[in-house]
Amino acid sequence: MVRASEQEQESYRSRLFNFKWRNNDNNAGKQAKSISVESGLDEAATGSQEAEPLTIIHPNKAPPLSRSAADEAALAAAQAREKQLLADMEQMKERFSKLLLGEDNSGGGKGVSSALALSNAITNLAASVFGEQRRLEPMPAERRARWRREIDWLLAVTDYVVEFAPSQQKNKDGTNMEIMTTRQRTDLHMNIPALKKLDAMLIDCLEKFKDQSEFSYVSKDSPDSENANAKRNDDKWWIPTVKVPPDGLSEASRRFLQYQKDCVNQVLKAAMAINAQVLFEMEIPESYIDSLPKNGRASLGDQMYRNITVDWFDPDQFLSTMDMSSEHKIVDLKNRIEASIVIWKRKMVHKDSKSAAPWASGVSLEKREVFEERAETILLILKQRYPGISQSSLDISKIQFNKDVGQAVLESYSRILESLAYTVMSRIDDVLEADRAGNKRSTPRETEDETLVGSMTLSDFMGWDLDQSKKDTSDDLLVKEKLSVVTTKKTSYLETLGGVRSPTARH
Repeated sequence: MVRASEQEQESYRSRLFNFKWRNNDNNAGKQAKSISVESGLDEAATGSQEAEPLTIIHPNKAPPLSRSAADEAALAAAQAREKQLLADMEQMKERFSKLLLGEDNSGGGKGVSSALALSNAITNLAASVFGEQRRLEPMPAERRARWRREIDWLLAVTDYVVEFAPSQQKNKDGTNMEIMTTRQRTDLHMNIPALKKLDAMLIDCLEKFKDQSEFSYVSKDSPDSENANAKRNDDKWWIPTVKVPPDGLSEASRRFLQYQKDCVNQVLKAAMAINAQVLFEMEIPESYIDSLPKNGRASLGDQMYRNITVDWFDPDQFLSTMDMSSEHKIVDLKNRIEASIVIWKRKMVHKDSKSAAPWASGVSLEKREVFEERAETILLILKQRYPGISQSSLDISKIQFNKDVGQAVLESYSRILESLAYTVMSRIDDVLEADRAGNKRSTPRETEDETLVGSMTLSDFMGWDLDQSKKDTSDDLLVKEKLSVVTTKKTSYLETLGGVRSPTARH
């Protein structure tokens, strides 16, 4: 009996063993891999006859590890980023392939110029991202990221538009030598960062309306549209109307809206200034010049020509006699005035060419210069009074035939920012108008502050501090006429029209 018990204990001891592997390879280092597998002693005590199965792990492989939820999330995020990166690369390839093809997918070389293709790409991108901007609300994060990403792709072209500039290089012997180095072109170096800043300001302005709750929007088909504060009676019937509380907006909301309107107005003025300067520097196409009539009277018409060439000229009075009841009529007026300006300037350039019969005229050079200044003053007021109006024939012709890539980027980028700023201002005005219609208690001062630029006089717009009640009418008109010269840039414009490139222009 004792013998049997000793044999059973010996059998249990034999089930306790140790496996060891040693790596005998000399080049593998001094690491040793060992695994010990033990059977439970409890089973020996209870007399269990079955042993647990043994798991042998290969010495060169680590044991499997369980992944935590955080690791799974990090892996999924990395895979999503990689997938988005691949999609962005494919989209970038498509964008720049179309630019290289000049929008001619057949590859037959019949596409537009690189400048026009890039201008169209920026314009189409803005149209797809911003659209009509029907409400005062932040841009969705996806659209905002898409805009920032794709506009940076298109603006990257300007980093490689360079010009030569002198620089000093120090030799090994200590002497200095002047060399020519390349740098980004001056107009791009100055204006691209400024436009990016204006871009960020507009998007930030929309972002500030994220938590507003004092006004809402009612669609045209909504049952609440009858209770909206401001009925939309213009041609943009699809834009939702604004609904404010019965007692109107709070004073803090009014001040906030007015402040945002002032900020956007500054952005609008800056974008308009850059756009006007770029268009001014663009060369006038020969096709546009060939389409002009032979003189300014034929371009303006007899009545308009007499109103401009009178002895005492008042631009506000001139515009009051014009029919500007529709956008089409305003654009037609702009086209006529711009055509007359080009004609008069070309005549001043070709004043010595008496053989050119189409440009010969009995009007003196001094009078022609005065007429041109008056027409430019009218044009300036129109651009400021109607910033959202369509482009004139001259602007469209310049953009279409422009070959300068840098100017194309500056013009299109500033134009879409100008359009977006005007749209945001219009949406703010919708809310303020709904508030006025709801409470009927706007003070005269508030009405004056919220009046659009279109109701300003020339003196107000130009910042002329003239007391009309203390000035004689004739003296006031003379002051206006003299100070309107500030808005002109005769020398560079004459050089451009005469075929001599302006020092600031890039072609």
